[in-house]
Amino acid sequence: MNYNTSLTKTDVTVTKKTNVRWIIVAILFFITVINYADRATMSIAGPVMAKALNFDSVAMGYLFSAFSWAYVACQIPGGWLLDRFGSKKVYVASIFFWSLFTMLQGFIGFFVGGVAVVILFSFRFLVGMSEAPSFPANSRIVAAWFPASERGTASAIFNSAQYAATVFFAPLMGWLVQNYGWEYVFWCMGSLGILYVFIWQKFIYNPNEHPMINEAEFQYISQGGALVNMDQGNKKEETTDRSKLDYVKDLLKNRMMLGIYIAQYCINAITYFFLTWFPVYLVQAKGMTILKAGFVAAIPAICGFIGGVLGGVISDYLLKKGYSLTFSRKAPIIIGLLLSMTMVFCNYVDVEWVVVSLMALSFFGKGLGALGWVVNSDTAPKQIVGLSGGILNTSGSLAGITTPIVIGYIIGTTGSFNGGLVYVVMHAFVAILSYLFIVGEIKRVELE
Repeated sequence: MNYNTSLTKTDVTVTKKTNVRWIIVAILFFITVINYADRATMSIAGPVMAKALNFDSVAMGYLFSAFSWAYVACQIPGGWLLDRFGSKKVYVASIFFWSLFTMLQGFIGFFVGGVAVVILFSFRFLVGMSEAPSFPANSRIVAAWFPASERGTASAIFNSAQYAATVFFAPLMGWLVQNYGWEYVFWCMGSLGILYVFIWQKFIYNPNEHPMINEAEFQYISQGGALVNMDQGNKKEETTDRSKLDYVKDLLKNRMMLGIYIAQYCINAITYFFLTWFPVYLVQAKGMTILKAGFVAAIPAICGFIGGVLGGVISDYLLKKGYSLTFSRKAPIIIGLLLSMTMVFCNYVDVEWVVVSLMALSFFGKGLGALGWVVNSDTAPKQIVGLSGGILNTSGSLAGITTPIVIGYIIGTTGSFNGGLVYVVMHAFVAILSYLFIVGEIKRVELE
């Protein structure tokens, strides 16, 4: 069903709106679950793989970071591609290639020594390159499909997939490593992503092109502020007065956007600790088996998932109750980040259930405060939502480079994870300062 927004469509009598937008966000949620599970394959397979291939902690730190080098480098080009060619085409290519390169990592066992490190680093790099457009695309699709009053919940749903990935797949991957070998983790996850390409092609369309949407839902999201014609405009306009890449400098000069980007870097430092070193921490620092660590790692992830969804729901609730957009977005962020700092107390306890409880509370808080993508949908200039999302993701993903490497060096130098936890907690504190003193009022940036 194609909708031309120039028509009044007064002949349509359907009054009960469809809910296609929630199908769309469900599709985003599940592909983002696979996305993050593919990133986490190294953290689950890592301890056994490192022993089999003789990788030390520094080598593992660099391998953990390989994904993020490419992911960071390709964010702005990926955002530009999304704004130029649309979310559906760019995203489906992204899914296929990141899944293919994930699958190929299962064959690293045929190599040894430095050759294995170089090839594995290359495959992880290619996964990062392929995944680069994914979160900016999620942000664009939510901006196109959801009114402002539901955008916080929708963004929180797809963002919470990073925690659900651990819940759904960490036990499975731990079981595969324990019973079949680390190679099967990569083969299983890569195959699953390739199968998802067919689901994506069937269900994802622009709002004015989707065969399942009716007039009532289209008008509801359009009148509520959804950017329903985002990709349609790109098809009609081959050139613009300024290259969209020229606007990068403008966004970085905007104090509000700069504060958001700084905070995103700091928040993602917490994310990448859980994605990379956390299972290794449970094995090496707390003496758990890899199978037990796979299941235990799911507990904080469940709490992070609950916090992630709750943060968006609370934010939208505050907005509907008449609070300002600024207060509605900032309140869950600051409260959540304060809770995330509780992980530092794990340095002073050894009882497993206490460690897991503190990590669960920390991850819950991080989820509650992870509203950066909601804020991007609220603030990005409507012409360059993808590009702004690319800058946001570049900022956040820089933490994916620095965090694994710095923690690797801390462990290698001190023989302990204690300094690593302090390093992560300090990032939460800086993110709070950024939202309190740099961001200021949250509002949409208008291009000149």
